[in-house]
Parts: sequence; C-alpha cells; structure tokens
Amino acid sequence: MAPTPPRTENAAAVLKVFAVLESLAEARRAPLAEIAQRAMTSKTTAHRLLQTMVDLGYVEQEPETEKYGLTLKLFGLGARVLRGQEDLLRSCDREMGRLSRATGESINLGVMDDIDQRVAYIHKYDSAYGLSMQSTLGKRNPLHSTSLGKALLAFRDPSEIEERLALMDLKKLAPRTITDPGALRRELAATRARGYAEEIEESEAGVRCMAVPVMDHAGRSVAAISIAFPLVRFDETRKAEYAALLLQAGAGASAALGYS
Repeated sequence: MAPTPPRTENAAAVLKVFAVLESLAEARRAPLAEIAQRAMTSKTTAHRLLQTMVDLGYVEQEPETEKYGLTLKLFGLGARVLRGQEDLLRSCDREMGRLSRATGESINLGVMDDIDQRVAYIHKYDSAYGLSMQSTLGKRNPLHSTSLGKALLAFRDPSEIEERLALMDLKKLAPRTITDPGALRRELAATRARGYAEEIEESEAGVRCMAVPVMDHAGRSVAAISIAFPLVRFDETRKAEYAALLLQAGAGASAALGYS
C-alpha cells in the first residue's frame, strides 16, 4: 500500500487548487502561463490541476486559443449556497429596485463572510449611467473599508465587534482607508447613531458609498444594502435624500424579515 501523504502536503495541494480557481475567477479567460503566475505555482502543476478540473467539468479550454475559463458548474455550487437565502434576497430585491429607480446608481447587497472578516456581494442592480461603479457578484471585500461592511458590523453586539476587530488586518487599500482600530470604533459608533454607514475612497479611489443594515427578526444585522457613486457625481446637496431613501429601504427589508 502506498504511504499516505502528510497533511501538510494535502493542505498545500488544496491551496494550489483554490489559487488556480481564484486566478481564473479574476482573469475570466487566461493561458496556462498566466494562470501559473497568478497562482504562484509551476506551469507543470497548474496544467495538472487544470486538466483535473476540466475532467470534472469545472473548467473548460478553448480549442482555438488554448485559454482556460471557469464553467457554470461552479455557479451551480454558489447558487446552492444561496438557496437558504431566498427570503433575504426577495425582501431586499424589492427595496433595491426602488433605490435603483430613485437614484440610477449602482445598488449592492452584501452579507458577512464569517471566515475572514469580509463582506460578500450576493445581489446587485447596475447603474443606469455609463460612468458607474461595477461590482462583481461573489466578490469579497474587507469589512473595515466598505460601507456594506461597516453597516453590518456596527449593528452587531459590542462583544462581537471587539472579537472581529481583534481578527482584522486593517490594511490600507485606498487613499482614505481607516487603518487605526480606535478610529474604526468611532466610525462604527457614528454609523450606529445615524443609522447608516459611509465610505469615501476607503476601498477604492474615486468611489463613495452609503449603506444601511438589514435586520432579522431577532434584531441582528444579516445583510446590508448600499448605493455606490463615482465621487465626481455625488451630489452633496442630495445627501439627506440618499440617506432617507436608504433608511427606508433598510426598514422595509428588515420588516419583511420580521424585524419590528
């Protein structure tokens, strides 16, 4: 009987698989050399992993260009993960549609990813404008640098907030990212006091966002809805109107989930 590979080898192999998958998710379609470079592995290893994924139906290769890309089989897995979120999506979609029609801007729905202190984008309405903020469904951004993340975090219990802060890497991602724990605590307190979160060039240069939490029947923030603006198009004179629209949307979605 062949010896069982050590756990460290198994873990390394799994890490390489997901590095290749994430590289393909970012690049859409890419040749072998680019995938290997992105995944920081050899072309031989990348080719072996890709061929296995092709055999399993998760990756396909274009005959003409020999580039690799993900198939919809992965989308099917993601859809199954969201299957328990039908009530949340239904409740938020109605309110997101109203926000989209009222503002014409990009509207996003995010939920907290408990694994590494990030917010995952699970639903969106694209902007009606040519110059707009494009989000990718499934994308995960740090809680500390996004209005969605701050709206989710600010309305959790103080003890949970402190636990999550202790696990965060407050990395600078954009010109105005909050990197000081004390400053983030103050921002979360202000968010809770006014009912909505703000983000001005904290996750990406040239972007401004506002977000509200969506509460479940127990009064726990389970999602957040945001409006994303190009900084150059944000109308400061309409800020109160945007806030009122968001608060109304958050209240409507929360009520639909049993919060009162």
